[in-house]
Amino acid sequence: MSNLPFPRLNPQVLADDGDELTFCSTCAFSQACLSHGMDKSALRELHVLVEHVGPYHAGDRIFAEGDPFEAIAAVRAGTVKTRMIDRDGHEHVLGFYFPGEVVGLSAIDGHRYPCDAIALDTVMLCRFSFPKISVLATRVPGIQAELFRLLSRDIGRATQLAGDWSSDQRVAAFLIGMSRRLSARGFSATRFQLTMARTDIANYLRLAPETVSRVLRRMQNVGLLVVDRREVELLDLVRIEALAAPIRRV
Repeated sequence: MSNLPFPRLNPQVLADDGDELTFCSTCAFSQACLSHGMDKSALRELHVLVEHVGPYHAGDRIFAEGDPFEAIAAVRAGTVKTRMIDRDGHEHVLGFYFPGEVVGLSAIDGHRYPCDAIALDTVMLCRFSFPKISVLATRVPGIQAELFRLLSRDIGRATQLAGDWSSDQRVAAFLIGMSRRLSARGFSATRFQLTMARTDIANYLRLAPETVSRVLRRMQNVGLLVVDRREVELLDLVRIEALAAPIRRV
């Protein structure tokens, strides 16, 4: 695979992209456009900006820290991890991005990507040239508002784990966050795969891997969830949400 950010997708493996009037079910901008009464035929300017890229496979780098910032990318399928490597070679997991979510927004200020983005499984992306979408956003309030919302959400997630929370609260908040983010795009709210390794989850939550495993076992023992390898089923959303509430309300 090319070392350049966002290599182009082989058209033979292009996934469905809705039809002439409807958006792809995982389109990051569909809700903003539809809320302003715009379908594809009314917003062809946005549609022509989209460049389908991928597929990336587990471990492939989508962009690297220091690469020039040219585009943001909406995840169309799969999971993307963002990370930084410190001077001592230690990895710091910054976040995970699922279908319908946008990666690359943190590069707007410095005009270079401040972190790496790594595919955790087979990933497909919709690439948007940021200079072009910025011009379009000045004319389409829905796009501009959605960009601001996405930026705000990224900032909010980055600050959630800064408090002095217990390991149970951190794991519960992580699971509830996944549940809500996936269900917002039409996936199951109670049954999903942990596409990231336990070590990545632990790193992101600022916990030891054995602590994450211990918390999951404890939650399973009291009937909150069932874990089968990477499959998780949330059995008692109310109790898990109550446990996560101190973090989720920040």
